[in-house]
Amino acid sequence: MSLKKTAVILNGFVHDFAAGIWLAAMVAIGELHRAHLKEPIVSAVLNGLEHRFFWASVAAMVLIFATGAGRTFTYVDNWYGADAERVRRRTLIIKHVILLVCFGAGYLWAWGKVFH
Repeated sequence: MSLKKTAVILNGFVHDFAAGIWLAAMVAIGELHRAHLKEPIVSAVLNGLEHRFFWASVAAMVLIFATGAGRTFTYVDNWYGADAERVRRRTLIIKHVILLVCFGAGYLWAWGKVFH
């Protein structure tokens, strides 16, 4: 296998893994915030963890954007045929618009939990 193909595959894995990290960080922030509301005595420790998860999610988001940009340049062939490629590209655009809205909403939500 060529180095280019290996890099394309690795880029896709990193992209998907970073997306999973981002989502896991959002869930962790919510759970930590809920826990520190129930047990105020541990708030200082849990607030620190919330901050770490928030900044880890930012790092994951940077990786998602960087590897997503890399993916853009690897999907140039009409692998599925011209008609299917048009539909696939249109649905990818729609998916990414929805995901950008979700990321923005996620950060608005997380910001209120972490930096209250």
